[in-house]
Amino acid sequence: MLKTLLKTDPREVDVPATIDRSTFLSTLPATSTDRSAALTIVGVSSLLFAAAVPFAGTPLQPVPAFVASYQSALAVSDIVTAVLLLSQFAVLRTRALLWLATGYLFTAAAALVHALTFPGLFAPAGLFGAGRQTTVWLYMIWHAGFPLCVMAYAWLKEKDGGPRIRGAASSAIHASVLGVIAAMAVFGWIVTAQHDLLPVLLRDGHYTPTMIGVVSFVWSLSFAALVSLWFRRPHTVIDVWLMVVMCAWLFDIALSAIVNVARFDLGFYAGRLYGLAAATFVLAVLLIENVRLQAHTVGLVGKLRQQSASERDYYGKRLALYGAVVESSNDAIITKSLDGIITGWNKAAEHLFGYPAAEAVGKPIDIIVPPDLKGEVRSILNRVASNESIAQHETIRIRKDGRPLDVVLNISPLRTDEGEIIGASKIAHDITEEKQAREKLRRETEERQRIFETSQDLILVTDGYGNFVQVSPSVQNILGYSPEDMVGHIATEFIHPDDLDKARNEMRAARRGAVKRSFEARYYHYDGHEVTLNWMGTWSEPVKRHFFIGRDLTDKQAAEAQFRQVQKMDSIGQLTGGVAHDFNNVLTVITGTIGILSDAVADRPELAAITKLIDDAAERGAQLTKHLLAFARKQPLQPREIDVNALALEAAKLLHPTLGEQITIMPQLTEDAWPTLVDPGQLSTAILNLALNARDAMPDGGTLVLETRNVFLDDGYASMNPDVTAGNYVMIAVSDTGSGIPAELIDRVFDPFFTTKEVGKGTGLGLSMVFGFVKQSGGHIKIYSEEGHGTSVKIYLPRSTGVHETEFEALQNAPVTGGDEKILIVEDDTLVRQYVVTQVKSLGYTALEAANGAEALNIIDSDETIDLLFTDIIMPGNMNGRQLADEAARRRPDLKTLFTSGYTENAIVHHGRLDSGVLLLAKPYRKSELAKMLRIALAS
Repeated sequence: MLKTLLKTDPREVDVPATIDRSTFLSTLPATSTDRSAALTIVGVSSLLFAAAVPFAGTPLQPVPAFVASYQSALAVSDIVTAVLLLSQFAVLRTRALLWLATGYLFTAAAALVHALTFPGLFAPAGLFGAGRQTTVWLYMIWHAGFPLCVMAYAWLKEKDGGPRIRGAASSAIHASVLGVIAAMAVFGWIVTAQHDLLPVLLRDGHYTPTMIGVVSFVWSLSFAALVSLWFRRPHTVIDVWLMVVMCAWLFDIALSAIVNVARFDLGFYAGRLYGLAAATFVLAVLLIENVRLQAHTVGLVGKLRQQSASERDYYGKRLALYGAVVESSNDAIITKSLDGIITGWNKAAEHLFGYPAAEAVGKPIDIIVPPDLKGEVRSILNRVASNESIAQHETIRIRKDGRPLDVVLNISPLRTDEGEIIGASKIAHDITEEKQAREKLRRETEERQRIFETSQDLILVTDGYGNFVQVSPSVQNILGYSPEDMVGHIATEFIHPDDLDKARNEMRAARRGAVKRSFEARYYHYDGHEVTLNWMGTWSEPVKRHFFIGRDLTDKQAAEAQFRQVQKMDSIGQLTGGVAHDFNNVLTVITGTIGILSDAVADRPELAAITKLIDDAAERGAQLTKHLLAFARKQPLQPREIDVNALALEAAKLLHPTLGEQITIMPQLTEDAWPTLVDPGQLSTAILNLALNARDAMPDGGTLVLETRNVFLDDGYASMNPDVTAGNYVMIAVSDTGSGIPAELIDRVFDPFFTTKEVGKGTGLGLSMVFGFVKQSGGHIKIYSEEGHGTSVKIYLPRSTGVHETEFEALQNAPVTGGDEKILIVEDDTLVRQYVVTQVKSLGYTALEAANGAEALNIIDSDETIDLLFTDIIMPGNMNGRQLADEAARRRPDLKTLFTSGYTENAIVHHGRLDSGVLLLAKPYRKSELAKMLRIALAS
């Protein structure tokens, strides 16, 4: 079978360059159809054989012509079969196939010799001096030789046809033919001229014991050939039909040499018919296969013709496509001969130079060349003629209207099919605007360099690792270094150690995409003193560089400090001055009258001594007022930027002896807490007041948690709390495990003189003093309490100005991501519930709401599409949030849960309220925190 592989391109038809062995029957695997047809023929033959056996000895009319016809047909069939097999051998060159073809040649030769020596056919006793035993022995030799060749074929064949001959195929074929002729000549001579030497096989029309042995041996050879074919797998098509041949061969021997009793009986004729049928099976299959191959060949020729036509069409289209590409190109494409005559001119050339193709083609290229560049054109053509290509050559050309053009040329030799250079192909690209842009960029670069060199601010350029690449000359005036002192050094060598983390965080934030970062960092001057610089910085990803502009804040800070000092002095001076004025008025009356009194009692020593004491006391009072005014000028109280973590740790140390051993103090401080601008003394007093309140709420002992956290209060939270401005805050939380505050008293705890303590155990000013301090500091305070569980007071102090976005803040300010799931919100506070529902819906979710656990369970039972339960932990009624979550999980095992609480997260965890792994969103929270926790909970 000839295989033709058609590629995706319809123009291509693969004709295998090597021989496809599956083309030939000797190597083509047998199909189920082949096996079915063969089994059918064997089955029919077996039935006919079984029917003929009982009548094999029935004598029939002798017909010598039948023998002649049978032998002739058999010889012709075997010769044709041998020729077809030898033609396959000439291609495949396998030894197995040569043996099989030799077997068919041997059978044809034996049939011819047998016919010539058959009695009564060409001569009464047969030709060549044949005797009575000649044809019997020839029959045995004939029927033994073919099975031997088949067995040789079976044992030599492999999956790919078996071993191959090394010499020429024609030599092997000649050797096979000559070998068969020689073998038959020898056998013919033995059974004719020497027939008297051979044992007698037939005597008086009956088989001799020798005949029985010879026939049995011959039949056994045929059976052995059949068995060999069966076990030599895999079977090819020719293997299957050879097995059919050997079955017919066995039936032939059985009928004509075993069960019959004489010539011309039924067995004689039936056996010869089986033999003739055996000779035609393989021949018929080979002829059918040849017809099929011829049909494939015709089809292949047709496809090759089709391919040829397709290729002609393809190359025609390709040529047209190339023409279209040239015409549609945005660059001018020009061809010219070696003497400079234009031979090709596309539409882009028309547009670029202003000449139509009809005007340009046939004219010299000089029509677009400035007069002073004509020598350049001649030089280019000479280089092209020398097989040189010219790339990216910038030059000037002239339009038809006389306007000069800046162009870049790419020129290549133009060749004939034989490779001879006959001209040049030129692509011209207009770079007039590009050149103008380059000039503009050059001017801008020069201007920026001048700004860099003359700037009074410090300009620094660093690589991604913080190494200085460029430093402006202004560094000499600001830091005392020359630019050469700093270039090549890392920035950390010059930055104050306390500001290193801040500077690194700013550089990281810039690389994450933040631009125009503004922050303060101190650098060391050449003489060792600190210089505070306000930096504007950005990162350029294309060049992998940081760019910083630093402004010296030394003068500004000194002026601000002086201004604050003046303001403080003025305020305190006004206060103390007013007091001193009134006090001095009193002292004036005292000192004035004491003088009169002293004169009046001058003669009374005991009264004079008393007036002297009064006069000295008045003088001391006057000195006191002077000292007070002096103190007010020199020691003004003012807030400063502090580290809340350090202050909280210091407060924790002071609280240990104050609170007693029965109360455990647990600091939970966030890393990299932002600094805040606040009076540290007042903040310490506020923490002390809150801790004392917590102690009073835990008379039997408990846990006090001091927590710090960086937070962002968003617009949604600010809308719920009118006194809050959205922004960054440092949260300081004091949480206890005490008795808590009743819900009806929460709104009054900050009122002055309000207290829940017994008479004599509190003034009611502690929380109000904290409240006033926080508000005066621009902050926010919130209290959360659950009666019987504890209280958490959260102070939010604004983040100090001049400190900018850290990695933590960048993470918290990540874009808000929502979803389309359905969320059940359970919150007993109406305002908070409305706020949460609004935020959840704004994120794209479907929001359901409930005020308590009972309402929530009713909704869960009625709606199976709820994806998440978002519930407060402690709620009024018989069911808190944890109990609600457990019951919801029992009813809906796949329902996910997110808790929220007014306590800080650490306080809740250390109170033991939640198991490990339970998700909690602490109040208050911003929208981004809500969005993040919702996604985490839904994905858990």
